[in-house]
Amino acid sequence: MVGFPSFCGPVSKLTLLPEKTVTVKNTAAIWQSLGSIVLVVACDVAARGESNSSSGNKNAELFVECTLYIDGVPFGLPTRTRLESSGHPYCWNELITLSTKYRDLTSRAQLGFTVWDVSCGNDNGLVGGATIYLFNNKKQLKSGRQKLRLWPGKEADGAIPTSTPGKVAKHERGEIERLERLVNKYERGQIQQIDWLDRLTFKAMDKIKDRENLNSDNSHLSVVVSFCTFEHRVAFQESGANFFAPSPVSSTNELVTVWDPEVGRTNPSEHKQLKLARSLTRGIIDRDLKPSSNERKLIQGILKYPPTRTLTGDERQLLWKFRFSLMLEKRALTKFLRCVEWSDIQEAKQAIDLMGRWESIDVTDALELLSPVFESEEVSIQDVGFLHVQCVQYTANSLTDVGDRTDDVPIIIVFRVYPLFQVINVVPLKRVRAYAVSVLERADDEELKCYLLQLVQALRFERSDKSRLAQFLVQRSLSNIELASFLRWYVAVELHDPAYAKRYYCTYDMLEDNMMKLQVGTSREENGYKLWQSLVRQTDLIAQLCSITKDVRNVRGGTQKKIEKLRHLLTGILSELTYFDEPIRSPLAPGTLITGIVPAESSIFKSALHPLRLTFSTLSGETCKVIFKKGDDLRQDQLVIQMVSLMDRLLKLENLDLQLTPYRVLATGQDEGMLEFVPSSSLAQILSEDRSIVSYLQRFHPDEDGPFGITAQCLETFIKSCAGYSVITYILGIGDRHLDNLLLRDDGRLFHVDFGYILGRDPKPFPPPMKLCKEMVEAMGGAESQYYTRFKSYCCEAYNILRKSSNLILNLFHLIAGSNIPDIASDPEKGILKVQEKFRLDLDDEDAIHFFQDLITESVSALFPQMVETIHRWAQYWR
Repeated sequence: MVGFPSFCGPVSKLTLLPEKTVTVKNTAAIWQSLGSIVLVVACDVAARGESNSSSGNKNAELFVECTLYIDGVPFGLPTRTRLESSGHPYCWNELITLSTKYRDLTSRAQLGFTVWDVSCGNDNGLVGGATIYLFNNKKQLKSGRQKLRLWPGKEADGAIPTSTPGKVAKHERGEIERLERLVNKYERGQIQQIDWLDRLTFKAMDKIKDRENLNSDNSHLSVVVSFCTFEHRVAFQESGANFFAPSPVSSTNELVTVWDPEVGRTNPSEHKQLKLARSLTRGIIDRDLKPSSNERKLIQGILKYPPTRTLTGDERQLLWKFRFSLMLEKRALTKFLRCVEWSDIQEAKQAIDLMGRWESIDVTDALELLSPVFESEEVSIQDVGFLHVQCVQYTANSLTDVGDRTDDVPIIIVFRVYPLFQVINVVPLKRVRAYAVSVLERADDEELKCYLLQLVQALRFERSDKSRLAQFLVQRSLSNIELASFLRWYVAVELHDPAYAKRYYCTYDMLEDNMMKLQVGTSREENGYKLWQSLVRQTDLIAQLCSITKDVRNVRGGTQKKIEKLRHLLTGILSELTYFDEPIRSPLAPGTLITGIVPAESSIFKSALHPLRLTFSTLSGETCKVIFKKGDDLRQDQLVIQMVSLMDRLLKLENLDLQLTPYRVLATGQDEGMLEFVPSSSLAQILSEDRSIVSYLQRFHPDEDGPFGITAQCLETFIKSCAGYSVITYILGIGDRHLDNLLLRDDGRLFHVDFGYILGRDPKPFPPPMKLCKEMVEAMGGAESQYYTRFKSYCCEAYNILRKSSNLILNLFHLIAGSNIPDIASDPEKGILKVQEKFRLDLDDEDAIHFFQDLITESVSALFPQMVETIHRWAQYWR
């Protein structure tokens, strides 16, 4: 296959040089990011190159031959590139289309590549060949770069098994091959991209490759075939007779595998019965059907299912049968849409019609319709277009500096395989998702802010870059500057995701274009251009703070010297940061206009990352304190605090204020962000200085007539906040809880920080269900006091309130399942099920109270966490 000149940069290469080992220098950033590999050339090919170049009269004439093999037999005629004899570098710029459709392929289809040199003047012009399977062992079309070893002196063999396998055998693979496999995963987006770490990694990889090549006795000629990476996985689906031969059944007692061709296929009788039961001709009958008492009980049980539960065939059939009688039950719509056979066009059409006439659902239920359940995951290749193969030949100018050029310019052949296929039998679900967006339009701005983080992540599941959801978020942001600021930051962080960068760039451009068009109105004092510039200046501020953090870290010495350096920078060369030319909207609170940094009140925390503690003056004459971190991923903290804020809102709607402290967190990048600074002290510090929590509170709220010598209101605040965070950290599975990340404010409010472990993950062995140390219980008067009883009562009441909103919380976690947040990306489905498990939806309210009281008792009496806490204190002391 032959290359196209408009390709943006090198993807793979084949070098033919008169040297045994070749290092190709390159200054292009894209080549470094793909991980350039030193190629080693076989000696017989090198000798031929030397003879040709030494004659000086005749250039080598090369061409590439591509052959498709199906089940070991050539399929169609071989396709060749034209002869190229212009000399180094050789370049083909032509497109070859194989006369084969993807639907004609089998799972054992192979492509063979053979390189020929006809300049030798004899029959021995064969350079080498290699073959590669188009599908992997999971019957998925291969994607990404595939490095193939050319077998010198052999034509590509398409037999099964082949004598010219392009893939290196496992027992021959070394460190180079292992690194190449990791680079392939990195390029396909399967490994998270961290710029600073990637640069170090690629430098280390280059050194390893140089060392391996110098020490290697065997050299090989290789070609790298780059298959296109698609938005969806392309899987082989067998539609004809089964071609897998059954395993021979032996007469011994050993376990044998017998292939059953019916496994995984639809039972024709059941399929026919289902089609008849759902026939459109039954529509008139179904309109008057009413469920019996038993059927109604079954339906009510189905409607109580959490959104993560998959409906069985009988349950789907039951909902479809009584679909007309359920139209007045708004909770039933999401379950009904799950029972629709969307591959049936007529059935899908009827479902869409019923959806428009259904009782309008709540906003919380609409979030379920934006989840990946209503988005096609895998593409079938039952009927696809032609197979296209391309080969690109690049000049040395794209790889080397002009000053480094020599007469021995490498020949670089780049292969690219990509199918042009047409997806069939995939019914678009745009109208379902558009309906969900129309329901979201009823939410006010405060409620929308509670879901904004997840809605931005839900853009991954849309079918177009300019989806209805993206347009809705942009339009709502135009009338609320806080929404606009948060939407811009949430989208900007996702621009680093290679799989969805294009989509988020499109959303970012939509927001910018629409905001720039805004005019001054009755409800708006600034035009769109000024509003957008006020948001852009936030990015400039973050960039300057990153630079300051870097300068401060480079200062040798203790924390005090770093603090002096920070204040010296702010009063010296960066004095413009102490008073901005124009006020900047605070990234954490866009409604607050900040005018500059106060150097005297700014400091640095004693930590490995040296986070900055900055005090900003505001336009209203007040100050606001923030923490800026560089080198730490705050997206997980941002998610946890957002859930704490949401749960605080849900509890307050039920008239239960547990005095929570949902401080603000904003990730401004993959390894940077801002946090609101809340004046407080850690429990470890309090116990070290005041010996007890009660003694600490007595300093701020003394009352001789009050309980334990403190005011009743302060103690009540402490009890409520302990109860609220006990329930929330249990539901979210917050791990790594110790006295250093439990903070207490002087008004008695306790809160948690540092959420590096969530959804049940914990670095400590045998963690308790929730963090309840004996010092907290003692501050309530002990396990037998009335205040401890009140604490347990608040816990159980909050637990049951949040259980009623379990669908909302589970839907939000489902929407964020595709994100790159560490503890979610590792296993999204498992994480969501862990949250669901914590709600114990199988229990009624009374049983749930007994269950949670047992959890409290188990947490307080756990001995092992106390031992771990003691070890942690020792470690902190010696640090």
